Amino acid sequence: MTETREFELSADSMDAYVSLFGLNDQNIAMVEQECHVRFSLHDHHLIISGEPEQIQFAQQTVQVLLDLISREEAIDRMRIRYIISMLREGRGDQIQENLKKVIAVTHRGKQITCKTAGQQEYVDAIRKNVLTFAVGPAGTGKTYLAMAMAVMALKNKEADRIILTRPAVEAGEKLGFLPGDLSQKVDPYLRPLYDAMYDFMGPDSYMKLSERGIIEVAPLAYMRGRTLSDAFIIMDEAQNTTSEQMKMFLTRIGFHSKVVVTGDITQTDLPPGKKSGLAEAIQLLAGIPDIGIIRLTGRDIVRHELVQQIVEAYEHHAATNTPEERRN
Repeated sequence: MTETREFELSADSMDAYVSLFGLNDQNIAMVEQECHVRFSLHDHHLIISGEPEQIQFAQQTVQVLLDLISREEAIDRMRIRYIISMLREGRGDQIQENLKKVIAVTHRGKQITCKTAGQQEYVDAIRKNVLTFAVGPAGTGKTYLAMAMAVMALKNKEADRIILTRPAVEAGEKLGFLPGDLSQKVDPYLRPLYDAMYDFMGPDSYMKLSERGIIEVAPLAYMRGRTLSDAFIIMDEAQNTTSEQMKMFLTRIGFHSKVVVTGDITQTDLPPGKKSGLAEAIQLLAGIPDIGIIRLTGRDIVRHELVQQIVEAYEHHAATNTPEERRN
């Protein structure tokens, strides 16, 4: 039996409800579609029409979304789908708990929290283990969350320095043809790491800490022959390491250090037939104490919803075609 419920809104909450409805009401249209209800705003009243159970579920969904809005979190259709799926699984409390756990604060004062259960599992693994592998598609927050944890470790004096590295794989261009000296040639490969660090520390603070050697951003080749102690070390784009490079890097770990290795094993730029060092390491090191392996999925993507659809399309293609067909 269809019924209607009406809720009076305070003047203070109207802005939040405007954000909830979204541009051209696209957000609330998604909630209507997923919850099988109808929403409308009249003066200072919110009206929900539908079956009693559906209305109750829609109210629960709206409350979670309003909590996100109050924390200045972005709301889009992908986020709405994720929240509704979590609520249907009876994991609504987990969403609220994640919102309360502030991982870090950017230099502009924005609080960083986990947006998905997979991200929270990832952060917990970093806290628990000496070495954490995080594999998953683009947009799941692998590098950004690792950077947040590194900055907090530095601020809490749990690490004396931060070391960021990634392999400088020639993806389509030869380094020799790029302009500048070696530092300038590899700088484009390291730019995503700079960008994330600027977000948390600001350019000025980053430059001061970099000049003092407290923060180091360098290509993977620069790690050879070193012992990395008392540091928080992040290796990004690890799918582009060879077996030899990965072994070299992992054997650099010194005392009182924490290491995070991130990558997407479906997007390797290695030559055909060359096995990814990341894929091999995950296979060889699974089950060893103090090593965590986290697999993020398309469900954990927090970029534009189109990214999730692109990832899903490629995953479907990979699952339904032979290796020869995928290369073509």
